Amino acid sequence: MTLAAAAVHPGFLSPTGIEIAFVLVGLATFGAALITVTTKQLVHAALWLVVALGGLAVEYLLLTAEFIAWVQVLIYVGSVVVLLLFGLMLTKAPIGRSPDADSGNRWVALGVAAAAAATLGWVVVDAFRTTWIGLDGPAQGSTEVTGTFLFRHWVLPFEALSVLLLAALVGAIVLSRKRSKELS
Repeated sequence: MTLAAAAVHPGFLSPTGIEIAFVLVGLATFGAALITVTTKQLVHAALWLVVALGGLAVEYLLLTAEFIAWVQVLIYVGSVVVLLLFGLMLTKAPIGRSPDADSGNRWVALGVAAAAAATLGWVVVDAFRTTWIGLDGPAQGSTEVTGTFLFRHWVLPFEALSVLLLAALVGAIVLSRKRSKELS
């Protein structure tokens, strides 16, 4: 490969600004996710989850999937985290450090998580090794393609998740009502 050809087609060792931003945002998101699962304060874990999910939305923006990025912000950052915080408030979870948040099986959990991550990485790489993305036709992150795929293949899991979240909210309300009646 000549020097002129290398300038036209940058390789792995000459990343673009978007690739650098993608890696930096990915590292920040990974750090926020790590703090989310290691903190002993439940409210702080919920707030760090907001940072991690917001980082994922930025990653989608960098991948030019604007619709998915806004769905990430509206549904996950807006709804799920608010539901989680309401659940914490309604069940009167401890605000400060919680000794119940650490079970002592941290090293076993870390080993299982590392094995699961390695297995998932291997499966994804093996499954998509020969897959190429076709660039003709509508963009893969467009609203048309995403909506068609979502409502053709994922309607039932999407609705099941919404029922599960509603059941969690109703359960938190029921638990908080029982405690208030017991205190009376």
